[in-house]
This record gives sequence, C-alpha cells and structure tokens, in this order.
Amino acid sequence: MKRRIWIFILIPLMLILLYTGTYIPHKVLNIDPATVSKITVFDGSTGYSIDITDENKINHIITNLNEITFQKGKSSIGYLGYRFNTSIFNDKGKEIKELIINSKDTIRYKGFFYTSVDQPIDFNYIEELVRENSNDDNNR
Repeated sequence: MKRRIWIFILIPLMLILLYTGTYIPHKVLNIDPATVSKITVFDGSTGYSIDITDENKINHIITNLNEITFQKGKSSIGYLGYRFNTSIFNDKGKEIKELIINSKDTIRYKGFFYTSVDQPIDFNYIEELVRENSNDDNNR
C-alpha cells in the first residue's frame, strides 16, 4: 500500500519537474548554416514574402539565431499578428524549423513566446532584406 502512495506522489512530481525544466534558458536553434538551402520570411506588417538563398545572408541569419539563448515565456495561443514568419529549409527542400520573429528580443515558437537573454536578434538585418525585396517589387 505504501508503495502505491509513493508512486502516486512521484509520478505527478516528476511530470511537474519535467515541465518546469522546459523553462530553463536554452538555444532554440542549433542548425549548421551549410545545410540550409533557403529561408522564407513573410512580413506580417506588409504582406511581402522573400526567399533568401544567398549563402552569406543565410549564414548571417542562422549564425545569429544559433548564438542566442532564449527564455521560454507565456503561451502565445490566442495572440494574432506577427512581424516575420520565418521558415528554414534544408538542402533537400524540407522545412526543418519554423518560428516567428516579433522583435529584436522576442520570438514565437511552438506555442510560446521566447525572450533573448544574452544578445539581440539581428532584426534590422532581416527587416532590411524584406525592405529591399519590396522595393525591387515596387520598381518592376
């Protein structure tokens, strides 16, 4: 009987510990930039979408995101709107990661907000790439 009581106490305790462990700051991305063939960015504020295929630009974005440690925050369920919906594709064309970059320090990933704890996202770089692409489209 005492063994069952311990089991009923330990199982919920273990589940609680596992769940709280997801709130420990960690890296969200760990991708080798050389394996990325394309990054698609959709700008939620303008409606423009770009496909980034230049190796230098891919390397810059992926390296920046790989270096950032994020702290998991509140749930993003029910929140509408975003800035950059970002999809990362491998060299076989398969999507390997999708996230939303909201600002220089906040992303939405797998239903939660994450905040940078050590360095900012190079938000201005992505914003400039989208702006350049939208200007090219307007000049055609």
